[in-house]
Amino acid sequence: MKTLIMTLFGLLASFSTVAQDAKNVTAQVETVDIATGNRTVVFTDIAPLGDHLEAPNWSRSGKSLLLNKMGKLYKLPLNKPRLGKVHTGFAKACNNDHGYSFDGKTLIISHNDERVGTGANSRIFKMPATGGKPILVTENWPSYWHGISPDGQTLVYCAGRNDLWDVYAISIQGGFEKRLTDAPGLDDGPEYSPDGKYIYFNSHRTGRMHIWRMDADGSNQVQITNDAYDNWFAHPSPDGRWLAYISYLEDQQGQHPFGRDVKLRLMDLESGGVRDLTDVFFGGQGSFNVPSWSPDSKQVAFVSYKIQ
Repeated sequence: MKTLIMTLFGLLASFSTVAQDAKNVTAQVETVDIATGNRTVVFTDIAPLGDHLEAPNWSRSGKSLLLNKMGKLYKLPLNKPRLGKVHTGFAKACNNDHGYSFDGKTLIISHNDERVGTGANSRIFKMPATGGKPILVTENWPSYWHGISPDGQTLVYCAGRNDLWDVYAISIQGGFEKRLTDAPGLDDGPEYSPDGKYIYFNSHRTGRMHIWRMDADGSNQVQITNDAYDNWFAHPSPDGRWLAYISYLEDQQGQHPFGRDVKLRLMDLESGGVRDLTDVFFGGQGSFNVPSWSPDSKQVAFVSYKIQ
């Protein structure tokens, strides 16, 4: 959950802002059609605040979604929406940074690994997409996965090293990690374009969170949003034409808290034009953290919330 109680960016304070006496969260797992804007609620779940569903990945087959809840991963078939637990072995504290390889055979997870201490202790593991024993990729922590190269050989992720938060790349076999960004402020949410040429990410280097793009080797870093929103977690469509991301309506001071007014926006990568994909909804952390496009590039999945 990039945990909602002990997350990197001060989300504990955001809970008290949401509601002092809140007991439950209704999580609505939704899809939205990018052509029509039609939203469909595919599953609803009610859970205590902090234990709710987050971060849907669309499977490469298009038949199911993958989400996390209470440190576990769950598969949600779209033809018969019912949560089924994914076997993750010892990794029972998975946060909301997870997803599939392009061929759909490998699942990458970020697990809060108590073996290396408490607090910001997330490390990245790989495992079979159907479930199994996780294999460690990143020795160092904290490391939060966000993207994998189309050939399945390289992971990109957000990592805290010496109190600096930057984008790193590493072989899926582990070993040396390469730092790709070194600008002041948080760099987060890296994800490859489907042709492998670019990495999209969000950066607070200008004092406001915006979407940036760089070449896959980290060169030529260019800002591609410049508006009044706080923009996070850019996800390129499988066909390479679109970029979907989540926008906070107000400046969040470099954080991505739960329980704020947000909306999804869509950029046409051919023209550079941007439009709203959804109306404003209650969400933020957990709504749209991970790659969540349908394989046909026609829909994205996200989670909206209600506090009870």
